Amino acid sequence: MVEFNLPANSQVKEGNSFKAGANAKKVRRFKIYRYDPDSGQNPRLDTFEIDLASCGPMVLDALIKIKNEIDSTLTFRRSCREGICGSCAMNIDGTNTLACLKPIEDIKGDVKIYPLPHMPVVKDLVPDLSVPYAQYASVEPWMQADTRPPPGAERKQSIAERDKLDGLWECILCFCCQTSCPSYWWNGDRYLGSAVLLQAYRWIADSRDEATGKRLDALEDPFKLYRCHTILNCTRTCPKGLNPGSAIADIKRLIAERAV
Repeated sequence: MVEFNLPANSQVKEGNSFKAGANAKKVRRFKIYRYDPDSGQNPRLDTFEIDLASCGPMVLDALIKIKNEIDSTLTFRRSCREGICGSCAMNIDGTNTLACLKPIEDIKGDVKIYPLPHMPVVKDLVPDLSVPYAQYASVEPWMQADTRPPPGAERKQSIAERDKLDGLWECILCFCCQTSCPSYWWNGDRYLGSAVLLQAYRWIADSRDEATGKRLDALEDPFKLYRCHTILNCTRTCPKGLNPGSAIADIKRLIAERAV
C-alpha cells in the first residue's frame, strides 16, 4: 500500500497568545498564520485579542494595529487600503479576499487569517508570487498592432467595442482567484490560471489589438488553457466581482470557432 507523508514542517502548531488589556471594551480574537522558512520551525497560529473599540472596521486595520502595537514582526503586504492595488490579498475566514475590503463584523467567531493557499510562503502572510507574475508576462499583456495609428490621433473604439472590456480591465492581479483554483494547485507550473487567462482575454477582446491569432495560438495548449474545468471558485472569490470563468470560456469558444 502506498503511504503519503506530509513534510515535517507542514503541521501548523499552536503559537503565542496575546491578551487584550483589562480596559478593553469590545474584544475579538484573531488567529494569524506565522511562518518563517529560514527559522526551520513549523508554522504556528498566533492568537491576538484586539479591542475593536480602538480599531478600524476592516481586517487590514486590525493587522496594522497588531503590527504597530503588539508584534512588530508580523509580516504582510499592503498599500492602497482601497481595493485597488491587490497587495493585501490573503485567506480570511476560509475565503481568498482583500484584507482592506473585508469588514471584521462580517466574520463570526474568531478571525482566522492565512496566506493565499498553495503558494510558497516568503514569511507569515506574504506568498511568493514569482510564478504567477512570470505567467502573466508570458501572455504579453500589452497592445500589439502593426497598423500605425492615425497621425496625431489615438486608436479609436466604438462604444460597443469599449464595452467588451468591462469586467476585464478592472482586474488588479491580487491572484485571489488564481490561488482558489484546485486545477492551479495541482498544475500551477503549466496551467496559466484564471487571473492570467482573464488578462490574456482582455487583449484578445480589445478591438485595437491585432495579435489575436498569435495570442490564441499561444493559449491553445492542453495545460495552459484546458486545465480549467469550470469549477468556478475563481468567480466566487473575486473581491472585485469579476468573472474569470467567463473569460476563459470565451477564449475556448474563439479557439473552437476558428477551427470550424
